[in-house]
Amino acid sequence: MNPLAKGLITVSLILGPLLTVSSNHWILAWCGLEISTLSIIPLIAQQHHPRATEASTKYFLTQAAASTLVLFASMLNAWDLGQWDTTLMYNNTSCMLLTVALAMKLGLAPFHLWLPEVLQGTTTMTALLLVTWQKLAPLSLLVITHQHLNSQMLLLMGLLSTLIGGWGGLNQTQLRKIMAFSSIAHLGWMSAILTMSPKLMLLTFYLYLIMTATTFLMIEQLKTNKMTTIMTSWTKTPSLNALMMLTLMSLAGLPPLTGFSPKWLILQELIKQHMITLATLMSLISLLSLFFYLRISYYTTITMPPNSHNYTQQWRHKTPNVKPHLALITSLSTSILPTTPMLLSFI
Repeated sequence: MNPLAKGLITVSLILGPLLTVSSNHWILAWCGLEISTLSIIPLIAQQHHPRATEASTKYFLTQAAASTLVLFASMLNAWDLGQWDTTLMYNNTSCMLLTVALAMKLGLAPFHLWLPEVLQGTTTMTALLLVTWQKLAPLSLLVITHQHLNSQMLLLMGLLSTLIGGWGGLNQTQLRKIMAFSSIAHLGWMSAILTMSPKLMLLTFYLYLIMTATTFLMIEQLKTNKMTTIMTSWTKTPSLNALMMLTLMSLAGLPPLTGFSPKWLILQELIKQHMITLATLMSLISLLSLFFYLRISYYTTITMPPNSHNYTQQWRHKTPNVKPHLALITSLSTSILPTTPMLLSFI
C-alpha cells in the first residue's frame, strides 16, 4: 500500500471514533461513524483475494445500513424535539431504531451474522482493529444515550448474544471465527449491564480490549489461523504456549485471572437488581464459551502434532522477534483481578 494512503487511512481510523466520542451533535457523531467505517474498508480489502473482497463488501453494506438507521433515528428525534443533542433522546421510535442500528454496528445478536465472515476474510491485525477499536464509537453512543434506551430490549440482546457467541464457536476450527464469536459473547455481557451501570460496562470493555488484543497478538506472533496448525506452535515459542493458555482462560472468565473480574461484578449487579434468573442463565451459557477456549488451550499446550500430517512443520531455526509490548499486555490480561477493589472505587 502507498505510504501516503496508509498514513491517511491511519489518521482517519484514529480520528473517526474520537470525533464520535467527543461530539454532542448527532450529525458530527454520524460523521465520525462514517469516517471510521470508510477508513477500515481499504485495510480489509488490501489482500486482493476474493474472500477479502467479499468481507469488505459485507462490512460496507452492514455499516452503511446501520449508519442510515442512526441518521434516520436522529432526524426523527430532531423533528419531534427540535434539537440535535445526543443526550436528549425522548422519542421512543428513535431510541428503538438507534438501539438496532448500534447493535448492527457492534455485531450484537441477532445482527451478528456479518462479524465472523468479515473477520475470516481479513488479516489478523485488521481483525484485531475490527473487534476492538471499531467498537469504541458505537459503544460510546450507547453510553451517552443509555438513560433513554429500552432496557428490556438490551437485556434480551445481551442474553441472545451470550448464547449465540458460545454456541456458534463450538464447531469452528478457524481461530478468527472463534474470536468473532468470543466478541459477540462479551458484547452480550456489556449489553446486559449497560442501562444499570454504564461505568461497569466501560470497565468490562476496557478489560475485554486488553484480553482480546493479547490473544490476537499471540496468534499473529505464532503465524497460525487454524486449529490444525496451532498444535505445532510449541516448536517456535514454547513459553508463548503457556501464556496463551492463561490468556484464553482469562477470556473465559476463570478465577484468579483478569477476565473473572468483569463477569463477577456484572453478576453481582444483576443480583442486586433482582434479576437472579438472568444472572443464572448467563453464567450457565458462559460454559459454552469456556468449552471452545479449553479446546484451543488443549490443542495449543497438550496435544502433540500427529506423525502423518498434511501441513508443513514449522521448526524454530532462529529466535523469533522479541516484542516487549506483548509481555506487558499479557501480564495485564492475566493478573488484574487483585486490583478489583480499586477498580470498584471508580464505579
